[in-house]
Amino acid sequence: MSDAAEQVEGQPEQMPDEDQMSDAERRKRRRERRISACRSAERVLARPGFLGTLRERLALLESAQDLYDLDEPSDIYGNGVVEALEEKVAGLLGKEAAAFFPTGTMAQQVALRCWAGRTGNPTVALHALAHPEVHERNAFSQVSGLRPVRVTGEPRLPTADQVREFEEPFGALMLELPLRDAGFVLPSWEELTEIVEAAHERDAVVHFDGARLWESTVHFGRPLDEIAGLADSVYVSFYKSLDGFGGAAIAGPKTLIDEAKAWRHRYGGQIFQQFPTVLSALAGLERELPRLPEYVAHARVVADALREGFAAAGVPWMRVHPERPHTNEFQVWLPYDPDVAAEAAVRHAEETGTVLFSDAWDPKGPGLAVTEVSVRAAGLEWTAEDVKAAVAEFVARLTEEARKQTDEQAKNAEVGDQPESSEQPEAGKEPEVSR
Repeated sequence: MSDAAEQVEGQPEQMPDEDQMSDAERRKRRRERRISACRSAERVLARPGFLGTLRERLALLESAQDLYDLDEPSDIYGNGVVEALEEKVAGLLGKEAAAFFPTGTMAQQVALRCWAGRTGNPTVALHALAHPEVHERNAFSQVSGLRPVRVTGEPRLPTADQVREFEEPFGALMLELPLRDAGFVLPSWEELTEIVEAAHERDAVVHFDGARLWESTVHFGRPLDEIAGLADSVYVSFYKSLDGFGGAAIAGPKTLIDEAKAWRHRYGGQIFQQFPTVLSALAGLERELPRLPEYVAHARVVADALREGFAAAGVPWMRVHPERPHTNEFQVWLPYDPDVAAEAAVRHAEETGTVLFSDAWDPKGPGLAVTEVSVRAAGLEWTAEDVKAAVAEFVARLTEEARKQTDEQAKNAEVGDQPESSEQPEAGKEPEVSR
């Protein structure tokens, strides 16, 4: 999103003064500034492709001839290069077969619908923070006739005991790995193995929501096929970790995948041609997937430097969660109003050309803000000292914004305490408007 105002008949659109904006307008404007600052910044911890221009995005395919024979016929309704990607994904995940889908929302509904037909139970046990529960408008129940039930709402994966002792039967257990809204958290390998065993003891299948499963090998200390091998089926995304144009896949037994492809057609996912997205997925598997362990390792360097930087800057309390990041993404918590933290982050980016916090800040309680940090290729250039220096610059603006908010609150309180004037405007004369 561009930070420049739209042109109307050769004149820039007039934006309302800051004090005349509603909270929604102010946040929208701040988001535009944040995206503009991220696009133009000289230094960032991650530079996601989706913020690029069309020309920059198309450049991803400039070396496509190294990924697939471009003299082969283009795909039609899922053949050709689409089948090549499906075969590659199945091999990476150690599964019999895989099916490409235009979206993860569609892919997971289809996978779990197919399992419901096999188990005879449409109930899907999942976490309260799982992506379908929070971000997909109840698609499981509204579209696919599934019945989601919540095993836990704790900011971690469910335990094996919680799975064993859950009070009603379920046909499938869905595990989001990593659990993004809890802080990109993963269980230990031993815990994950026990959770899967507990579900199988109840004659339920296990499905991994592995949108970011690509990032988990460092934490588990296992290759992708061994991790995916614990589950009966797995979903993966091609843009969340791999920077593709979009797309997803599910992998599992061939009989399940054959049925899934039939349902893909019924759901409107049998798209005529998909080679640009598929080639971008192949590019991500070739170029980004091998680098993810390096990103994870450096995310831990950044996390340590953030803690040290905030302590040196005198911030009374902050938290990196998880304390030792499980992937190349993690949360930062600060004891400030989210609007204060967000404005300080945008100002820091605009005024220095360095982006420390590129995502939005969300409330997590009174005077408590949280944001997500991602470390990718661009972040590898940062040393721990670079991070600490950026923290010091950010905290200076954070302190200024907090002071402004305190002063504004005090001013508003004084106005609210003043008695209303009994004077009436003269007849025929408009009351004076505050300026």
